[in-house]
Amino acid sequence: MALFGTNGVRGKLDALTPLLAFDLASAFATWTSGAAPVALAQDMRLTSPLLASSVRAGLAAAGKDVLDLGTCSSPVAEFSHHAAKTSGLMIVTASHNAPEWNALKFVDEKGAAVSSERGAAIEKAAVGKSYKQAAYDKVGKITEKKDVALEHEKAALAALDTAKIKKRRLRIALDFGNGTSSLSSSLFSSLGCEVIALNEKMDGTFPGRPSEPSEANVQQLLKTVRSSSADFGAAWDGDSDRVVFVDEKGNWIVGDKGFAISAKAACAASKQKEKSVVTTVATSRCVEEACTPFGAKTIYTKVGAPYLSEKMLELGASAVSGGEEVGGIIWPSFSLAKDGIFAAAKIAEMVCDKKLSELVAELPAYYNSKTVLQVKDNTAKQKGLAAAKQHADGMRSGKLLLIDGVRIDFDDGWAIVRASGTENVMRIFAEGKAQKRAEGLMKEMADVVKEAVT
Repeated sequence: MALFGTNGVRGKLDALTPLLAFDLASAFATWTSGAAPVALAQDMRLTSPLLASSVRAGLAAAGKDVLDLGTCSSPVAEFSHHAAKTSGLMIVTASHNAPEWNALKFVDEKGAAVSSERGAAIEKAAVGKSYKQAAYDKVGKITEKKDVALEHEKAALAALDTAKIKKRRLRIALDFGNGTSSLSSSLFSSLGCEVIALNEKMDGTFPGRPSEPSEANVQQLLKTVRSSSADFGAAWDGDSDRVVFVDEKGNWIVGDKGFAISAKAACAASKQKEKSVVTTVATSRCVEEACTPFGAKTIYTKVGAPYLSEKMLELGASAVSGGEEVGGIIWPSFSLAKDGIFAAAKIAEMVCDKKLSELVAELPAYYNSKTVLQVKDNTAKQKGLAAAKQHADGMRSGKLLLIDGVRIDFDDGWAIVRASGTENVMRIFAEGKAQKRAEGLMKEMADVVKEAVT
């Protein structure tokens, strides 16, 4: 089974061992080009210091200098990597996963996360131990870089309308989820916001709530926004690349809509003649419909941060916004990273002019329905996808999209069937202009897949 998944190499400690981390780091050092160091960052998980030590050693053993950023969020690490012009970046973090999991994320010299396709060469070198091994007097040097969150904060303040935000004196509830976003809490204080902090202490066991900021996991935030009369709430996952929002009424805002608000604002502000918004095939159509009036074209990619950043680099200046349905939001004018911290600060800027509930109400209305089907193995996944494609081919009024799984689009809704790259499950997601339409599409596709895999 391939090591590289949607975004890097992920596993529990029995699979993602210190030895494997060493091999992957040495292979990545060999894969990178140029003489510049490779940057290294880690989150607060219990196994992160252990794995980071192996990564640090693996990079240096292959003759690569290391710029050690220490413990910081993924968006801060990616911002620092770009600012320091390092030849690559490795981040030890399992993002939104449970505490027993960890992962290695890889970012190339240009700032694009390394996809499973590009990562195949790194994986092959790691498994075959065909990477460089430096002589004792040629091993890489390790340099520590401190205050990286502060540098990110200074750049964010320069990119925001700080005067407007300070004048508004927002009250905001922030659920840091015991993750690395707490290292950037001073950004919101610097913006003159009154911050009501939840789960602010970094803790790799996630005692406050599970790392993924799903609606079920952030109920404390919803209640806090209501009880404190906050202007809005925000919650992050463990490494801060995902952010979700709660409006001033305490209503949960699904990740697609948080991204749609951001993309719409980016399109409205952009002076580019040609505008593109990059998102995944699993993202709500409300993003496309919200941005089309500004002359923006929506480009769909496979699911995963690497495909977003690769496509945005390819499009260049015309790519004014990027993101995905789980709360990943990219402001390319600031960084090519999914930056949940900067995205939340931009929402604060927007809320100075309109309530968050009003910004949501202005989006095209869509309703969704989702399910997950357990399957036996990869063979069953392929049978499920083949059956979904055959069925979709027969739905003559629909438009078929096969970038990642099987997506079928209609005037009043769409549905997608995808096979998980890390679990033995099939994910079926549907969306419609009416809830009944979404549920009907989801059930139709789910029944087709069930029949094929049982």
